[in-house]
Amino acid sequence: MTGTARPHARALGRRELLLAGGALGLGAAAAGFSPSKAWAEPRFASDPFALGVASGDPWPDGFVLWTKLSPEPLSVDGSGGMPPRKVEVGWEVAADDRFRRVVRRGRTFAVPELGHSVHVEVRGLEPAREYFYRFRVHGELSPVGRTRTAPPPWADLRSLSFAAVSCQAWFEGFYTAYRHLSEEDLAVVFHLGDYIYENPIDANGGVRNTPVAPELRPEPYDLVQYRLRHALHRFDADLLAAHAAHPFVVVWDDHEIDDNWVGDIPKANEDPAGFRQRKTAAAQAFYEYLPLRLSSKPTGTDARLYRRLGYGRLAQFHVLDTRQFRADQACGDRTSDCADRLLPGRTVLGDEQETWLYEGLGRSRARWNIIPQQIPVTQVDTVPGDGRAFVMDFWDGYKPARDRLFDELVKRKVSNPVVLTGDMHRHMAADLKLDFDDPGSRTVGVEFVGTSISTKMDGEDLDQGGRNLLDANEHIAFTSYQRGYLRCTLTRDACRADFRVLPYVTRPGAPVSTRRSFVTENGDPGLKDA
Repeated sequence: MTGTARPHARALGRRELLLAGGALGLGAAAAGFSPSKAWAEPRFASDPFALGVASGDPWPDGFVLWTKLSPEPLSVDGSGGMPPRKVEVGWEVAADDRFRRVVRRGRTFAVPELGHSVHVEVRGLEPAREYFYRFRVHGELSPVGRTRTAPPPWADLRSLSFAAVSCQAWFEGFYTAYRHLSEEDLAVVFHLGDYIYENPIDANGGVRNTPVAPELRPEPYDLVQYRLRHALHRFDADLLAAHAAHPFVVVWDDHEIDDNWVGDIPKANEDPAGFRQRKTAAAQAFYEYLPLRLSSKPTGTDARLYRRLGYGRLAQFHVLDTRQFRADQACGDRTSDCADRLLPGRTVLGDEQETWLYEGLGRSRARWNIIPQQIPVTQVDTVPGDGRAFVMDFWDGYKPARDRLFDELVKRKVSNPVVLTGDMHRHMAADLKLDFDDPGSRTVGVEFVGTSISTKMDGEDLDQGGRNLLDANEHIAFTSYQRGYLRCTLTRDACRADFRVLPYVTRPGAPVSTRRSFVTENGDPGLKDA
């Protein structure tokens, strides 16, 4: 570090930041265009790469690389300690971690309209290879990240390991799970949503007992506030380690914007026009802070986050967005068994995404078809004994949509469908039944639900809610309310899911263990103990 103070520059205010992004257009900003003057010889008082590096969306010939110039990540004006100038940033990709064999390098601009974030889409690399990458700005070097390209479509892989994570309320627990995840041997990590939480934060940062500036505490509504909320969640050594170790495939759920939002509909009685402005700000911040390709850059309130990634002949991943295109929750979003959840035409994915999913599943020639998404697909009756009650935010609130999905899996003879899910803050393993009300009905696939990284604090192995689920749902084989993540391994013969758990997250340093493991075998859908 130079230790030299940066020149004085007026920080962009909240309104100016919003107007700058809108006037230029995020597409132009993402390409490095900006009307701002270049900062020709930047000097930083502290590490400009304090938020680390990341990679994402692996393809056989490349991936996206990410960083964000932010010497003061929690600067209350949302600038990250950067002036309103564009800055040239160099990047390198090498075949070794000492960068003796650099295979790609280039330069781009970090622009204030995108919070000085950098998204570089690297192409022309060899498939199924480990690579190392770093960034440079005027002599300052970033940490080194490690990533991997996907194998070519024709590759006949023997095995593939990956993980699924979700739900990381910074103020409800430490990110120790990410430290353990960074040490796993994984090809890719799927983040299934709730990367941030929009809830108000107390002055002591919840269980972390860390003073939080007043500007960072309120529920976010504009771009500055969403940037600060992302910075707070992101500025964590364990999370930075996981991003530097593995490529991530990210998609949002609800808390990146507002609890239980769908489409342009907020949870509370909020003005629709105001919510669209809020959603626009949240979508931009989401793009700025995560390793997303240009194809996922938002346009106003819209962002294309559903996408498909292939891993040879072994696996096809069909990543879904279950928030942006669905109908409003039925029954006033209350847990119940009301008739409205059964209305024909109710949709979770929207017509375009449904068609995309079904056609992709039908065309897939992969041995395993994995569907990473956000909310439980399986029927989740929350009341044991007589009577039933369902969470309207789950697929239970959209039964016709689930019926269409299962019918398509059968009709198109989809090979080995496996659903990966977040949102519930609990581990769960379930058989997906063509008719959940008939225990003898055909099993069309399995669902593995991963618990939260930190949301809901320590939890316990089997809480009363878990007992109720096991009593009321014969197709649910396992649940645990501890924190952790899901690790999966595919072979030609089986898909194995290891439910990784931590005994506590309200203080750092917890060990990790595997609470239980299941397999589903090729051509024989259904859960079996590993």
